[in-house]
Amino acid sequence: MAEFEQRNIALLIDSDNASPAGIDPVLTVLAELGQVNIRRAYGNWRKTSLKGWIDLMHRYGIEPQQQFDMTKGKNATDMKMTIDAMDMLYRGRVHGFGIMSSDSDFMPLAMRIRQDGLPVYGFGGAKTPEAFRQACTRFIDVNALVRAEKEGNGKSGPSKDSNVLDQDLLDLLFDAYAASKRDENGFAKLAEVGQRAGNRSSFDTRNYGFARLTDLIEAIPNFSVERRANGQSFVKRLR
Repeated sequence: MAEFEQRNIALLIDSDNASPAGIDPVLTVLAELGQVNIRRAYGNWRKTSLKGWIDLMHRYGIEPQQQFDMTKGKNATDMKMTIDAMDMLYRGRVHGFGIMSSDSDFMPLAMRIRQDGLPVYGFGGAKTPEAFRQACTRFIDVNALVRAEKEGNGKSGPSKDSNVLDQDLLDLLFDAYAASKRDENGFAKLAEVGQRAGNRSSFDTRNYGFARLTDLIEAIPNFSVERRANGQSFVKRLR
């Protein structure tokens, strides 16, 4: 527990492409990795469009990073964020990253950080390009997090906009189940299925309005979940 608490996590915010409404749930999610000691938001703070972020700086201990727009149409913020992230990576004092942005330009950065064995959690909107989503260890839809927080569900239940029967999701879970070790009755450990699904994509149950994988699987009629005396959950594909 002490070792976990000492994990140093950095949250880098692309303020031009991230909503301040998501900062609370984002910090809650990043607590899975350790303590979010580094919190930086990048942007040209002369812009009135960033006022929402400015109002949150002191409340959440976010360090503003000023980046002027040197050329119209060109965003120097991305470059500054990338340079800072690489500096942190090479100093070896950061154990995980959160990148709050819907910009696909951060795909190479996420991939490079993961190559050093560090987790990268991406936080963006529904229209975030697939390239950045898949480059992250986990990519989480901030809008889904905000909805879940407002509804106070915390445990389970999809949002109105989520589709638990999305075919891509079903295919991912079917493949993960097929690749997992099963007992004589066809049940596989849910933890193994989740690990295999996570290894193949930026899959995260919170994108579908569920806090836990168990709750998501139970909402899909193609699967049956069995909780056993040892506290472990097992899953079986029905069809």
